[in-house]
Amino acid sequence: MADESWRVPSTVQELAATVQEPPSRYLVPEQDPLSDQLAGAEMLEPVPTIDLRRLLAPDADGAGEEAAKLRSVTGHGIEASVMDGLIAASREFFREPLEEKRAYSNLIGGKQWQLEGYGNDPVKTQDQIMDWSDRLHLRVEPEDERNLDRWPGHPESFRGLLHEYTASCKRVKDGILRAMARLLELGEDDGILNQFGDKGTTYARFNYYPACPRPDLVLGIRPHSDVCVLTLLLMDEHVAGLQVLRDGTWYRVPPVRDHTLLVNVGVSLEIMSNGVFWGPVHRVVTNSEKERTSLAMFYSTDLEKEVEPIAELLGEKQPARYRKIKFRNFVAEHYEYFSKRERVIESLKI
Repeated sequence: MADESWRVPSTVQELAATVQEPPSRYLVPEQDPLSDQLAGAEMLEPVPTIDLRRLLAPDADGAGEEAAKLRSVTGHGIEASVMDGLIAASREFFREPLEEKRAYSNLIGGKQWQLEGYGNDPVKTQDQIMDWSDRLHLRVEPEDERNLDRWPGHPESFRGLLHEYTASCKRVKDGILRAMARLLELGEDDGILNQFGDKGTTYARFNYYPACPRPDLVLGIRPHSDVCVLTLLLMDEHVAGLQVLRDGTWYRVPPVRDHTLLVNVGVSLEIMSNGVFWGPVHRVVTNSEKERTSLAMFYSTDLEKEVEPIAELLGEKQPARYRKIKFRNFVAEHYEYFSKRERVIESLKI
């Protein structure tokens, strides 16, 4: 029988503790040398920040202009103790012995990959480049569809903290999308929220990037755009790694402190807004000395909902720039394009 062990993704956290050189499946292509890019990556100017309380005030002047600049938010009302506690609990989980973490693996029977659980991306081809990171991916909304078998039972605080954080982030997400609807001059503040359908989903993804012996050769996450509508990112306050692509140049995003949330537009919202908002291409680089953790909340439409430009934004002078697509198919195509290091939304442009 042919050896197909390459199809099973490595657990990077355990691998990092034993190697001095990353295995070949993690190395970036020779035609895209990472060392040169890292040396030339510029620091992004301070991330524009707005107090969410001001943005949501009904009589606030300039709310539309502020929403247009929105990159990160303070004044979101989420308790600092909840944010700190959840990050600490996730770090404790990632530091558990491998046998403990495998109880929550995203491999069914050690072979069949699923989105939820602990691990890495599925391996589909023998020459596929892997990311230097492990993740814990959990569906948190709708609440009645949570698979608690994938939620770590240790530390004991994890589940309660994630439940509370999810509820708090929902309020933040709703407020941001209402402000964006006003910016688009939609007839009602829920004009974007109404696009989610009856079964809009939210996934929490805990990202763990072990120290890497050769950060000039591998990436924590390859370049991509988020396929969802909106992402709220709780970044590591001490270790940088996120980079954003602008006009062909990679910019380093500095660590965001004081419990500020970074807001990222997904390509679903790019389609809905008919290109007014844009889902940026970003990636994560590794660190030779320090581990890094972050938590992303991905807000997506119902899988059976068709993602398309909002009809109210279209007209004779503003035709649709993207064809519609069922979100379930959009996700599947996203993974196919992601493996080829391409941006799926380019295939949907009219």
